[in-house]
Amino acid sequence: MRERETSMKADKIRELDSDELRRQAADIREQNFRLRFQLSMGQSDGLKKLRNIRKDRARILTILRDRELHPESAPEPSPKKKKKGK
Repeated sequence: MRERETSMKADKIRELDSDELRRQAADIREQNFRLRFQLSMGQSDGLKKLRNIRKDRARILTILRDRELHPESAPEPSPKKKKKGK
């Protein structure tokens, strides 16, 4: 798999709502921790993946900060699906 395919594009990130971006940022942070731990133990040689993860997180955090400064440019939050009761 190429590294370009795994990294997220800024256009795709901008389409997501802020809650989803926060969840993805937390997931990426955890994934970053695990990769760094594996690298320090010598179990993994995924340096390119680590770089891409760091860049993706930076993109997400940048877009979140931009939305904080300019809330009018943020997309409308998508309506949440309701679960059917039994």
